[in-house]
Amino acid sequence: MVAEQAQEGNGGMTANHGYSHDKQSHINRLRRIEGQIRGLQRMVEDDQYCIDILTQTSAANKALRSFALSMLDEHLKHCVAHAVANGGDEAEEKVREASDAIARLVRS
Repeated sequence: MVAEQAQEGNGGMTANHGYSHDKQSHINRLRRIEGQIRGLQRMVEDDQYCIDILTQTSAANKALRSFALSMLDEHLKHCVAHAVANGGDEAEEKVREASDAIARLVRS
């Protein structure tokens, strides 16, 4: 399975993923989600009301799902589109990977 495309740059190999152009934004988003999870831990430690914890859990799930859909969109726009433009086995594999990822997201 081809996990990344590589290109020459600065004398070495560097990853070239669809999300690379906006990597810091994705990292910031994940840090906010991490903060939500830490908040959930604090709520449990502080014996907060069950429904309040469930409400925050739902918000964290929604944020993570939104992040996953954003990454899927990046994958389709960059990795799959690039592979389809090149054709061949790589195109079939990228489409299959995307389909599998969509199936996993739908099941979760």
